[in-house]
Amino acid sequence: MKILYIDMDGVLVNFQTGIDKLTEQQRQEYLDKEDECPGIFGLMEPQPGAIDAFNELSHLFDTYILSTAPWENDTAWPDKLNWVKRYLGKPAYKRLILSHNKHLNAGDFLVDDRDANGADRFTGELVKFDRDNPDWPRVVNYLNAKI
Repeated sequence: MKILYIDMDGVLVNFQTGIDKLTEQQRQEYLDKEDECPGIFGLMEPQPGAIDAFNELSHLFDTYILSTAPWENDTAWPDKLNWVKRYLGKPAYKRLILSHNKHLNAGDFLVDDRDANGADRFTGELVKFDRDNPDWPRVVNYLNAKI
């Protein structure tokens, strides 16, 4: 099976849903650095179609979640783990990798919305989750064609 990595923030996870749930005081305190707000990653909801896509792709690929957690947010790491457990369950069991160096992971595909944290140096194919692939059905169709 080919190896597939999927990013969390902005790909599996709708980051804005967490920001929308912050208090006004938290928004002011963490303005332009919302990812450092304690607990924010536990507030986020899945992107539309992300859960179904992950479940489908996990049957077709050796699938892992490859994400970065902000160094200055002590709750980000456990919040991300708990998010995976809550929304992805058994198909994602022990498949969460948190790294600031995504390029160190060997694999065939990485679905990510940014080039940051080594995504731009990933040795497999970087599948951008952006205006060219704005939604999960399109990404799933693209990856299905690569099997």
